[in-house]
Amino acid sequence: MKDIFFLLFIALGAAVASATQINCLSWRLAVETNNIPDWKTVPLQCKSYVSEYMTGQQYRDDCNAVVDAAIEYAKTLNVSKDGKDLWVFNIDETTLSNVPYYARPTVGFGATKPNVLKFESWIKEGKSPAVPGALRLYQTLLGLGIKPIFITDTKEEFKQVRMDNLKKVGYHSWFKFICKGKNDSSIYSEHSGNWKTQKRAELVKAGYRLVGNLGGWGDIIIDFLMKSHVLFLTAETIYYLEIRLSISKM
Repeated sequence: MKDIFFLLFIALGAAVASATQINCLSWRLAVETNNIPDWKTVPLQCKSYVSEYMTGQQYRDDCNAVVDAAIEYAKTLNVSKDGKDLWVFNIDETTLSNVPYYARPTVGFGATKPNVLKFESWIKEGKSPAVPGALRLYQTLLGLGIKPIFITDTKEEFKQVRMDNLKKVGYHSWFKFICKGKNDSSIYSEHSGNWKTQKRAELVKAGYRLVGNLGGWGDIIIDFLMKSHVLFLTAETIYYLEIRLSISKM
């Protein structure tokens, strides 16, 4: 299958001039395209910019643009009647939004040092709303006969609360819900790619067809399965920070 990448190049701007004079629009673009892979916090002078973007109409429009492209692609698929066509979904900032958490003063839209315990406490609340547009893609896929499957970095201990949260906002059913186990990283460290790569490989080996994937950069880096499905990247400006720290604590 031909490789197709839908990268969300949201905005263009001038290059970053210095640490004290940051073009926030350009900084965001560099982060979303993974050109600044090891950033620790949102620059303090960009806090308001990120806040306005994540809570404003542009973020919703960007998410819906990705979903529109995914739906257009899905409608071109020749879906088999054997029930083995799957579409992979991530959760954080893909199907469920953590924007209400980031908006808390103690988090400051990523401008403060991340706290894994606070983030996990937010997950336990089960109050994440749906990411704009994602539910529309989910419903379209079900109508086409494509089964959704969730593969997430969510810890196993939060599996039930996450599933309840998904159902609360409208994701009522799925083929499988795969969380990251405590030993997944070490089990798969000797293989190419990350643990999600291997989980997807196991599905393919079992005879399933991964026809699409709604996720982020972590779902494509060193992913040898890109020749078998198409990935649509969502807008994840501040998500990287929390999830990277959370994974390091596994």
